[in-house]
Amino acid sequence: MATKNEKKMTKSYFDVLGICCTSEVPLIENILNSLDGVKEYSVIVPSRTVIVVHDSLIISQFNIVKALNQARLEANVRVTGETNFKNKWPSPFAVVSGVLLLLSFFKYVYSPFRWLAVAAVVAGIYPILAKSVASIARARIDINILVVITVGATLGMRDYTEAAAVVFLFTIAEWLQSRASYKASAVMQSLMSLAPQKAVIAETGEEVEVDELKINTVIAVKAGETISIDGVVVDGNCEVDEKTLTGEAFPVPKLRDSTVWAGTINLNGYITVKTTALAEDCVVAKMAKLVEEAQNSKTETQRFIDECSKYYTPAIILISLCFVVIPFALKVHNMKHWLHLALVVLVSACPCGLILSTPVATFCALTKAATSGLLIKGADYLETLAKIKTVAFDKTGTITRGEFIVMDFKSLSRDISLHSLLYWVSSVESKSSHPMAAALVDYAKSISVEPKPEAVEDYQNFPGEGIHGKIGGKEVYIGNKRIASRAGCSSVPDIDVDTKGGKTVGYVYLGETLAGVFNLSDACRSGVAQAMKELKSMGIKTAMLTGDNQASAMHAQEQLGNVMDVVHAELLPEGKSQIIKEFKREGPTAMVGDGLNDAPALATADIGISMGVSGSALATETGHIILMSNDIRRIPQAIRLARRGKRKVVENVVLSITMKGAILALAFAGHPLIWAAVLADVGTCLLVILNSMLLLRDVHVPGGKCHRAEKGACDVVGDMEAGLLPKHCKSGCCGKKNQQEVMKLDKTSEGHGHSGCCDKKREDKVMIVRKRCESRCCGDKIQQRDQDEVKQSCHNKAGDTEEIRLDISVKGCCSRPVADPVVASDGHRESSCCESSRKGNNEEACCEVETNESNCSSREKHHSHCHSHHHE
Repeated sequence: MATKNEKKMTKSYFDVLGICCTSEVPLIENILNSLDGVKEYSVIVPSRTVIVVHDSLIISQFNIVKALNQARLEANVRVTGETNFKNKWPSPFAVVSGVLLLLSFFKYVYSPFRWLAVAAVVAGIYPILAKSVASIARARIDINILVVITVGATLGMRDYTEAAAVVFLFTIAEWLQSRASYKASAVMQSLMSLAPQKAVIAETGEEVEVDELKINTVIAVKAGETISIDGVVVDGNCEVDEKTLTGEAFPVPKLRDSTVWAGTINLNGYITVKTTALAEDCVVAKMAKLVEEAQNSKTETQRFIDECSKYYTPAIILISLCFVVIPFALKVHNMKHWLHLALVVLVSACPCGLILSTPVATFCALTKAATSGLLIKGADYLETLAKIKTVAFDKTGTITRGEFIVMDFKSLSRDISLHSLLYWVSSVESKSSHPMAAALVDYAKSISVEPKPEAVEDYQNFPGEGIHGKIGGKEVYIGNKRIASRAGCSSVPDIDVDTKGGKTVGYVYLGETLAGVFNLSDACRSGVAQAMKELKSMGIKTAMLTGDNQASAMHAQEQLGNVMDVVHAELLPEGKSQIIKEFKREGPTAMVGDGLNDAPALATADIGISMGVSGSALATETGHIILMSNDIRRIPQAIRLARRGKRKVVENVVLSITMKGAILALAFAGHPLIWAAVLADVGTCLLVILNSMLLLRDVHVPGGKCHRAEKGACDVVGDMEAGLLPKHCKSGCCGKKNQQEVMKLDKTSEGHGHSGCCDKKREDKVMIVRKRCESRCCGDKIQQRDQDEVKQSCHNKAGDTEEIRLDISVKGCCSRPVADPVVASDGHRESSCCESSRKGNNEEACCEVETNESNCSSREKHHSHCHSHHHE
């Protein structure tokens, strides 16, 4: 019976425009708690959204809306989680009230027009009065009651124009506030409704609801369609846009057996996909759930402000009463002035702007993070992220790609063949999810050894050491040198193992006997060096914590240009946790990890950042922040965003207090303007929302430097892979279309090529660069290997095309090409692609460089040989 009821559970989204601040949350909770069939709910104040999980057989969406609207909360159903903002224009009450107020100013021409101000009050007061009655019925005080009291008192003092101004300003400001809230939440709602609601069965062509799909169902996805559920490609190939999910700037190619995710877009090609998860368990659904939970959480600052607001409103109301009672008791002559002053103070009793100052800024920061491929699981983690002093990184799969290649595999026993040893090793490793295991299994298959994981018994994993399994009566231990103790061997025998180039060394034991040894190589991820430099520029200490050997760790450090402040190698998981505890003494610490061995360190750190889609399930559960892509450069972006969010909270709090203080100061100075107090109250809420929305905008990295400036040896593709624009130059820079061409070329040209800024094509694995010599091109900072050959064609001033070969032997900053034909001694024409001066027999050309890069001299010279043989 329980299972049957569980299938009827529905998650519904409601836009509740009557939510002003957190003071409405208890009201909504009381209403929903009284409804049968409501299982759970959450109220997201900044986006004015209520999410309800309910049994649709017991209570419908209509009944929930009806219950909410009895309290005048202006609720309506949002279809399939999408934003549906209905109030595109102000309400008729506000419009009529405004027109009548405007006409009332003609009282200075014809006095009876002053009564139009009273008509303006009558026309606009209804929605405010209705909400006040609903609040009184539920024994709660809100801004609507305060406004009604203020308007009534103002009319009693015959200040008709001021009463009309209060009504109009309040209603129109509430509408503006609703519009701003809608715009702030629109980005998040589009993110939370990425996956389509229907899918097409490949075999029959039938369109079905995504919720009805079972695991291992094969669906069809055409070019241009959004993939509806997680799965594996079983037929066809295409390119997929994963930007909305991971933040990846460029299309990702998908072939047979490639994994695809719900919410990503098939750009070209027809594919069939076998589902690997239910709709509620796919990555985009989990992401939406995490985002909802994060939005509903509170920071420490917000909890403090909410606590203070409980006492603020009663205290201000009491003060307001004192300004009426005491002067009346003393029988002062200017009683009207004191009544105005009391009303100004009364209107200031609602702290909505102050209450919204933190949650709206937090909401916008979480939204920006999610749309950038960063899932922050709670508001507290965002607040802590802004204070981070140290960031520690695991090496394998985090700093490095985690794509190991077996460089050597040896059997150390004459009695055991390499084939047999590989069979035992690959069978046991098939049980592991470590990147090294995949490399060993692939290596075995490459030499026709087929592993049999089903034959393995007593499989065990020893974090930081290795694994064990029993197969064919053999006790097999595989891992680093620490695995020797597990095998019953006190120490690793002294054998000759190649550790050059930072290779990772592994050992194979059969019982207590060392039976084999192997080494693997890995490469750094693109952009890691740049990320470390950014963190350092932000005053953050960086550290590498790895269980790998010292030689491998130091090799990675050298590849990164020695940017890491601290390197610790050969660590057990407990060792990583201990070092994190030491770092925490210096200040808040973040740990970035990918695998099972990182889970304890991620949990120990103030902020655990796990590599989401590629990371292990345990690491993802442990991490406080999930990095949806493998781009480490997202980490300094996240910290920078958190710091901006913290600044916005401070700005909002100062703005709220200053506005209230200014109006009260003006009142005490002898100018108690009631309409100004109302405008300050609702206007502050609007300004807080608009100021927080600035977090949704992209901000240029401080300093304006090109990310192509100084690359580490690891940055093979560099900024092209990240989709960054080229650096500054006098005549403009390349567009994104050309960058994509360059990226494809760099990935297939075996390291050769010139990352220039003109149109690029590929021909016979040699990059053809077509440059118009009449126009200037960007001064690109190029790092190429010595003696790289680049085949380049350059248009001369006459429009002819000549092909030349460049031997670039010096790292430098190339300038625009200028193809001035030079006649060589052999009768052929020699064309220089640089601004050149002839030397000797014209075999050398000198290239003078102008660049805007701060790390390149303004005029730099280097020599390059430019040869072109073109028969006249």
